[in-house]
Amino acid sequence: MKITVNYNQSETQSILIDGANYAGDFLVKINFSDGSEKIVNFKPFLTKAYHPSIKKYSDEGLFSSFKIIDGNLNWNDNEMLFPVQDLYNGKIGI
Repeated sequence: MKITVNYNQSETQSILIDGANYAGDFLVKINFSDGSEKIVNFKPFLTKAYHPSIKKYSDEGLFSSFKIIDGNLNWNDNEMLFPVQDLYNGKIGI
């Protein structure tokens, strides 16, 4: 028996981050590959963080130094990153 599944393009397309700008006060404006845009507030996450390797990003200068690598926001060579789907939904958490 052979089972085939036909996926349409929207079901198999991965959403990636195309661009991001620091908007101040730990807000990041993110542009996604599907054309949508979200503003994500990282301040609640950083305020609740206990681990020193995450807590250090409460420094606004360090936080704003993210880069986009392989379609994701990346801080200091994967020291801090988030699932793109969470960013797309505008909600991150501990």
